[in-house]
Amino acid sequence: MKDLIIIGAGGLGRETAWMVERINAVNPEWNLLGFIDDKPNLKDKIIDGYRVLGNSVDVATYPDAHFICAVGNAKIRKSAVAKIKKIYPVKFATLIDPACVYCKERTTFGEGCIICANTYITIDVKVGNHVYFGADGTIGHDTRVGDFVTCYPGVNLSGSTRVGNESELGAGTVVIQGLSVGEKAIVGAGSVVIRDLPNDCTAVGAPARPIKIHGEKI
Repeated sequence: MKDLIIIGAGGLGRETAWMVERINAVNPEWNLLGFIDDKPNLKDKIIDGYRVLGNSVDVATYPDAHFICAVGNAKIRKSAVAKIKKIYPVKFATLIDPACVYCKERTTFGEGCIICANTYITIDVKVGNHVYFGADGTIGHDTRVGDFVTCYPGVNLSGSTRVGNESELGAGTVVIQGLSVGEKAIVGAGSVVIRDLPNDCTAVGAPARPIKIHGEKI
């Protein structure tokens, strides 16, 4: 079994610990050592049965371990990963829940991904690095998901869609076939994307309409 440490001891971190237990119940793969978290006064606390080992500077203490960053916010997750990499060149795991259905021969995942239960992924899909995809979602054929993307539960990406780096799609978002969501876009829960969305926008509604770009209302 390979040693694993979760970066982030919050809600998603605890969910990820449970995912590790689910993975190990099917095929023992990970020895979960505990959490790394930069919040003060957490060191040595026990959370859901696992110890908080320290903060970011302590990653070098575990040179043989794999890490997974369990932070939901795409921007914060990217920052946390960059901070860790500056301290030590750690190895990042990719965790796929046993209840995820995907075509192993025709789907690729980057490092550091968390793919939750009941996600259905079809063929010729490419998922970037450090992507979080919540439960009960779908990814259709030929879709490309960029780095540090967050898709909350129930997101449906139809075939041949594109999701740019650092974008966040709220729970229940639907992206219609062949469309693109720009980089660093935020799409509100329950939105239906029926036309391409630009970079750096916040979009909401059914159909989804941009309401902000670079912090300015439009």
